[in-house]
Amino acid sequence: MNRASASVSVVLSFYNEQAVLPELLSRLRMVFASLMERGQVRFYELVFVNDNSTDASEAYLRSELGRGDIVLVSMSRNFGVSECVMAGMAHAGGDAVIYMDADLQDPPEVIPRLVEAWMADPEVEVVYTTRTSRQGESRVKMFVTKIGYRFINAISDIELQVDSGDFKLLSRRAVECLLQLKEDKPYMRGLVSWIGFKQVPVYYDRLPRHDGRQNTKMNVLSRKVIYYWLDRALISFSDAPLKLMLVLGFILSGISMSYILVVIAQKIMGVAVPGLSAIMSAVLFLGSLQIMLLGFVGLYIGAIFREVKQRPRYLVKEVLRK
Repeated sequence: MNRASASVSVVLSFYNEQAVLPELLSRLRMVFASLMERGQVRFYELVFVNDNSTDASEAYLRSELGRGDIVLVSMSRNFGVSECVMAGMAHAGGDAVIYMDADLQDPPEVIPRLVEAWMADPEVEVVYTTRTSRQGESRVKMFVTKIGYRFINAISDIELQVDSGDFKLLSRRAVECLLQLKEDKPYMRGLVSWIGFKQVPVYYDRLPRHDGRQNTKMNVLSRKVIYYWLDRALISFSDAPLKLMLVLGFILSGISMSYILVVIAQKIMGVAVPGLSAIMSAVLFLGSLQIMLLGFVGLYIGAIFREVKQRPRYLVKEVLRK
């Protein structure tokens, strides 16, 4: 494949983004018009994956199909961003596939730099973006996110690039490798890291949402986000919680045996052994610890339960292209 003049697909998962789509589409077309004029890209397509939007987003994109550069993939229901990205990749035909958010926090003007980094080295299969700044986002969110990345890196067998999100360029080879992975709840950042190959960064400043709404539709400390990190990032790439349970079991068993020997020795020596409060504290502590550990086991069992059912990761209702 000649990377000097390649075809590029851009995959954009969206849900209720009617206020942003006209500006997004205009800027994407300007970027690719420039790339085609310079001869770096011979063909491009914009693969929009509709995650069952309830506003006029789909109607707007249908009205733009006549331009010939849009592929509209509509899901049968709301499946989530990662599933939609995988669906978009399955319908993308470019030599390189870029996936990004549709809310204009990731500026389309960075795309030429991704393409140039990919074309500069034939061994590069993934170009990921690293945010040097994140405008409009709280310090709490940025702190929790950094801690989350470092925690996953510390206990898993993958290496997540800190401050790198879902704005990447993947070669056709990398896309085909990703599409072979059939796990039920894909964690895209982890999977892209897991496939390996040579990966290089491009640095950029992340912008606030174009429509002025809150940068993220989910609070970083919400139940949904915490479950996402646990179920997709942690459980998918690490068995550290299970190993931790085993270590805790050995430690607590050792403490319990030591305490039993002390009690026996006191009994033999005739020393009174007081202690309803101490016993109740120990029982409550061990009971709560057991419930917590069973919760971790439950997460793994739940993941196994979903995998063995072998349901499709997503269902596509309709695919439209000119």
